[in-house]
Amino acid sequence: MSDQFELYAEVREDLGKGASRRLRRLADQVPGIIYGAGKDPQPLSIIRKDLEKALENEAFFSHVLVINVAGTKEKAILKDLQRHPARNSVTHADFLRVNEKVAIKVNVPIHFLNEKTCHGVKVQGGMIQHQATDIEVLCLPTDIPEFIEVDMADVKTGDIIHLSDIALPTGVSSVALSLGEDHDLAVASVVAPKGGSDADEDSSSSSDESSDSSED
Repeated sequence: MSDQFELYAEVREDLGKGASRRLRRLADQVPGIIYGAGKDPQPLSIIRKDLEKALENEAFFSHVLVINVAGTKEKAILKDLQRHPARNSVTHADFLRVNEKVAIKVNVPIHFLNEKTCHGVKVQGGMIQHQATDIEVLCLPTDIPEFIEVDMADVKTGDIIHLSDIALPTGVSSVALSLGEDHDLAVASVVAPKGGSDADEDSSSSSDESSDSSED
């Protein structure tokens, strides 16, 4: 990852729910916190427009970020984001400090490729269903992929793509798969059109013909 995100923050001294509400309403800032790496948690305040601008870029969610706290720069990842249930505005952000020599768990978005030309869709009239939109991986901070690609071109109706079917970059492993085969979760599938697939109709026709022959 060559691109680097740097987010400026201030130390937040006034704590509590009331203080957070005032910060959001009066200063148009978002309360946050940075923690981990054996250091004490540090409450932060971040300019809302800066944070929301950064969040427009999907890569912000899986990059190692530079959090500039009053001139002190710390490397971290966005660990959690809380939003207002009605307005969807950001109400709190959690950042986890990282050590480049220590592997971490992070959720990486999936990019599904060739969905319009997918065999199960274009030829068989099926429909793609997504069972997951991201994958939790374990890797060093410097190896975090921006996204993971899943090619749907040759997927047919009835086929299911599991975690084990996805090729991950070198140094990156699936957290779920490390727990055993029972955790080989479905990521995407192509379901047959309503009324059944061509294969179902051929099977039904063969069955009818066999029945007619028996009656003769």
